[in-house]
Parts: sequence; structure tokens; C-alpha cells
Amino acid sequence: MTTPADEHVTKQQKPDGSAHLMHRLASNPYLLLALASLFWSGNHIVGRAIAGHVPPIGMSMARWALPVLFLWPLARPHLLRDWPAIRAKAGLLLFLGLSGGALFSAGQYVGLQYTSALNVSVLNSLTPVFIVVAAAIIFRDEIAAIQIIGVTVSLVGVVAIISRGDIQTLRALQFNWGDLIVICNMAIFAVYSVCLRLRPQIHWLSFVYVLAVISTVGAAPFVVWETMSGYVFQPTLMTLLSILYTGVFTSFLAYAAWTRGVEIIGANRSGPFLHLIPFYSVILAGAFLGEQLMLYHLLGFAMILAGVWLASRGKSDTTPA
Repeated sequence: MTTPADEHVTKQQKPDGSAHLMHRLASNPYLLLALASLFWSGNHIVGRAIAGHVPPIGMSMARWALPVLFLWPLARPHLLRDWPAIRAKAGLLLFLGLSGGALFSAGQYVGLQYTSALNVSVLNSLTPVFIVVAAAIIFRDEIAAIQIIGVTVSLVGVVAIISRGDIQTLRALQFNWGDLIVICNMAIFAVYSVCLRLRPQIHWLSFVYVLAVISTVGAAPFVVWETMSGYVFQPTLMTLLSILYTGVFTSFLAYAAWTRGVEIIGANRSGPFLHLIPFYSVILAGAFLGEQLMLYHLLGFAMILAGVWLASRGKSDTTPA
């Protein structure tokens, strides 16, 4: 028979169990990176759905302003404790916020105004390659052979999916200047990812909040210009839902998961997880758009997962700040 004292002990143990579960989640870089790719995959679908209906830079600012407004009560105690470290590396945080936050997110939505879904899938898969190159140039990182093999295998898997198993499909692709924006954007994110190793050793919530503030302020002048040009938000349910999704999942949760994952295993080994984005995109398209799962999807998925696994076996490139 359970006594009141036993119930009291049980109630006290529940938070410990929850804390242990959260610790295990925060210590599993592979799960975190997979979740980040899932949330960003959803962002591509949202971005394509609202293209032409929502101002791209305004959307970028809105997705960062949402965490700024609602995370303040949670982030405040960590910010107060971490403020000396934040102030000491203010220049680096400003660079990370403007590049990986404001510029990258705005570039995503601008590019999605002009390029096709197929092209986005192709160009997104350049990011792991850019990350490896950026790490070698900026930090003189050595590139392990198994990482090259992993990136190559997963890239082939992506090509198999987007080409639908027919190489002739790739020859039919037509690129425009919107694709150039996406390519530059992927290079920007690669530099952001490899520079994460330099960030101050502060709580992840402090980092994401500072990133959100810088991204919001950095985008504000361009939103003013966009608004004066007549490109404004339409007060629709789609607009509201897209802001909620991008603010919570694309900006807050995805960046928190990606930051922690890169912190643990490094940018080079994290990069191939971005190849999961087209993997998720096909699944989401099947769930929401009724598209069928084909044999080339399964073969491509298998190669993507194999490549990610191989690349994650390489040596970590993380460096203490």
C-alpha cells in the first residue's frame, strides 16, 4: 500500500526523470540534427506555399521577432548570468546573427519567390560540401576520407530522389537568378555553421535569444523599405500559421537543435544531416499533398541515411571557444 510519504517521494522524483530525459535529448547530436533538418524541411514547404503572398524580408523578421517576444521570461535569467561572456564576444555574435539569422532566412524566402521546388532540393544539397570547404579554408580543418565518402553517398541519394531515378531529368533543369540567391545563401549558412565553434560558452537559450534579437533588428530597415514599396502582409489564416510555424520550429527549435548538434560533433560531421531535408520533404509532400512513395524514393533514402552515418563516423572538428 502506498503511503502519503511514498507519494511525496514519487512526486519529487518525476521532475528528476523529466530532467534526465531532457539531458539525454540535449546530449544526442544525431537526434538533434535530424530534428533540425525536419523543421527546416517544413520551412521549405511553408516558404513555397506563401511565395508571392507574404513579403519575404518581412517574413524573415517575423519568424525571429516571435521568439524575441515570447522567450524573454525563459531566457532572462540565463542572459543575466551570461551577459559578461555575451558582451566579450559581441562582435562575433553580431556576425553570427546577421549572417546565419537575418541574411540567411531572408535569402531563403527571396529565393523561394523565384525558384522551383526541384531546384531548391538540388541546391540545398550543396551545403554539406560548402561546410567542408569553409572549415578547411577558415580553420584549416583536415577532411577525413570517410567524411568525403559520406557526403558523396548522401548527395547521390539526393540526386536519385530529385531526378526520380532518371538522369535525363537533371538535364532538363533550368536555373535563374533566384537559384544564384539560394546558392549564395547555402554558402552563408556554411560559414555560419563552421564559425559556431567560436561562440561563447553560454546557455543555448541565451545564444538563440541573442541570435533572434540581432536577426530581428538587422532585418528591420529592409522591412521598412519593403513596406514602403507596397509589399505588406495579408491578414489571412495562412499568414498567421506560417509565422507561428517558422517562429517556433524554424527559428527557435531548429536553431537550438542545430547549434547543440554542431557543438557536440562539429560542422563537418553535421553537414550531411542537411541531406535529410529532401528525405523529409518527400514524406511531408506525401502526407499533405497525396504524392506517392516510389522505389527511387526508397533507394535514395537508403543512400542518404548511409551517407549521413558514414560522415558522422569522422573526427569531430569542434574547437573550444
